[in-house]
Amino acid sequence: MQILSGQPMQSISGSGLPNSHQALLKNQHLLSGRVALLGVASEHLLPELPFTGLAMSEHAGVFRSLARHEGWQACFGYDDPALTEGSYDSIVVFLPKARAELEMRLALARSLASHNAQLILVGEKKEGIAGAIKQLKAAAPQAYKEDSARHCQVWCAQTIDPAPGYRVQEWLTWGTAECAGVSVEVAGLPGIFSQDGLDNGTRMLLETLEKQPVRANRLLDFACGAGVIGAWLQAWQAESKAAVASVDGVDVQSQAVICARETYQRNGATGEIVASDGLASIDDLWPGIVSNPPFHTGVKTDTSMTEQFLQDVKRHLQPGGELRLVANSFLPYESLIKRHIGRVERLREDGRFTVYRAFRGL
Repeated sequence: MQILSGQPMQSISGSGLPNSHQALLKNQHLLSGRVALLGVASEHLLPELPFTGLAMSEHAGVFRSLARHEGWQACFGYDDPALTEGSYDSIVVFLPKARAELEMRLALARSLASHNAQLILVGEKKEGIAGAIKQLKAAAPQAYKEDSARHCQVWCAQTIDPAPGYRVQEWLTWGTAECAGVSVEVAGLPGIFSQDGLDNGTRMLLETLEKQPVRANRLLDFACGAGVIGAWLQAWQAESKAAVASVDGVDVQSQAVICARETYQRNGATGEIVASDGLASIDDLWPGIVSNPPFHTGVKTDTSMTEQFLQDVKRHLQPGGELRLVANSFLPYESLIKRHIGRVERLREDGRFTVYRAFRGL
């Protein structure tokens, strides 16, 4: 699966940055020495800072944009080999959406800390910065609030205790996903959608794959998450004495890519798992594509990722290839699939979820 380079983004001023990034700029005087930024959400923060350092994002698109900035070491997620222990004097932690992910991010920060390093936590009030302080003080009891700005709080802890030996694998949890009598073990990390079990939408999709299989020897699972679909499908095919299809996976999030690879390894599944922000940066063709795409950004409904996927997917389907997609029934995907792929049918629906099938024309 070839990954193409993305297109450059247009620069914006600091006022266009997320509130947490603006709050950091207002308090950049706190930073000194070698600087690491964990959880960067916008590449446009970097030119606003008068220094360089390490910038980590768990979002594949943001990571690729960070890599374009000379002097900055861009890192993708929690297992990037460039995350060097004991190397940074000021570590900035931007508050993640999932509370459990903050604990993992703080552990990474302490592993990066040099002797007498300082830790700075920045987050919006609406995202739960007040509740996150307890977690911060568990790692750094001396932390204090430095500032309130841009609807955010900025907390600082001087001379934190370094904690070397960080390994993201130590944060892995394992669960079981069962459908149609076939079970697979599934890896989980903080911040992964439906980490706690097989969600109803994916279950419905898997049930249609059992009753009405996709006729393809190679599939792509778009927004693959922890790799449930590919691992389960191959296990079901093997148990049914059917030909086992290789299932590649694509996801935008670091934790998902890590978990999918671990899930595949644990279950003996085959396929390439890659990080990509949608399909625009991928150059490959498949005879079948399946997906249970996300539709939330934080607490808001956001179908933009799936709409972009449907615009791009046709050029990744072989002629005659099938798209199989499950979505919440209230979302307007049927018309979008018809517009971008062709004739679409509903394989199954229950009022909450609908499984769609469409074929690319020959």
